[in-house]
This record gives sequence, C-alpha cells and structure tokens, in this order.
Amino acid sequence: MAKPSAPSRERILVGAADMISRRGLKATSIRELAKHAKAPLGSTYHFFPEGKQQLATEAVRYAGGAVTRILRRELEEGPVAGVRAFLTLWRGIVVNSDFRAGCPVLAVSVEEPPDDGIPPALVAAAEAFEDWERLLAEALTAHGADPDRAPGLAALIVASVEGAIAMCRAKRGMEPLDQIARQLETLIADALGHPA
Repeated sequence: MAKPSAPSRERILVGAADMISRRGLKATSIRELAKHAKAPLGSTYHFFPEGKQQLATEAVRYAGGAVTRILRRELEEGPVAGVRAFLTLWRGIVVNSDFRAGCPVLAVSVEEPPDDGIPPALVAAAEAFEDWERLLAEALTAHGADPDRAPGLAALIVASVEGAIAMCRAKRGMEPLDQIARQLETLIADALGHPA
C-alpha cells in the first residue's frame, strides 16, 4: 500500500505544468520538474517512464484539459460568461504567481522545435488551442453569431488572451488583460447582434 504522502501522478502533472508556465520547457530539466512538484525523481520516472517529453506532453494536455472543462462549463451561460471565466482564470494564475507564471500551452508553443520533427508537447499545445477555439466558436454560433464568422472570432479571443497574458507578465500589471476584456466583450456583442 502506498504511503499517504506518496506523490500522485496528477500532482506531478500539475507541478510540471506550473513549472513549464514559468520557465518554458527547454529551460527545465526533469529533475527540476520533479522537485517543483515535490516528487522524488524515481516516482516521476515511474509515472512517466519515457522521461521529460512524456511528462511535458501530458502536463500540457492536463493543463489544456483543465481549461477546456472550465470553458465548457462557463460557456453554458453564453459566450460572454465563458470569456469572462477564461480571463478570470488567467488573471488568477498571473497575479497569484506574482507575474511569474503564464500559460503552459503558450510556453511550449513559442519554443523552437528541434530539427528532427515536431515534439509531442507541441502537438498537445495545438490540440488545446483547437479545443478552446472550437468550444468558443460553438458557443458563439449557438447564441446567434454567423457560423462563418464564429471560428475567426474564437481564434481572435484565444490569441488575444494568450498575448495579453504574456504582456501582463512583461509589464508586471494587468492592464493588457483588462483592455482586451473590454474589446472582446464589444466584439462578441456585435457578433451576436446585441448592443455593446
């Protein structure tokens, strides 16, 4: 029977996603990922026998899936509610980390891939972005947006939020996120045919 204090696979994934969101993938070793998750290196290799790439890929999938679940739940109230929840989630992560953490999906996305192919963590990042965009486009369409316009608006929302997160970290302030929040709500209201 495992000790109650034994690190769980989920705890390692959460810790790895957090570390990647702070430093990026290339600047982080599996030993540092394990240490940040407060897990012995042996436990990390037990759960992720293929090493750093497997852990990073699964951490990005885990983080992307967590955001997908929040978006799916909040979008039931409509696109504006979903976008507000998306913004609130990232605001909390950035502020609570004192501007040290951002989005692990973005962190993996902006690193140069190796010459020998596309790493699985990058594929996982693309899948996360696609999921978020799909959910937003579906909600926009369900609430009256033009089905031809909804995918572009969804991509704009995701790209704006991700870019604003990076800007907030650089500027050590939340003004970029606040500015895009107002603009996105106006764009959504326009797409749904509601006055802003």
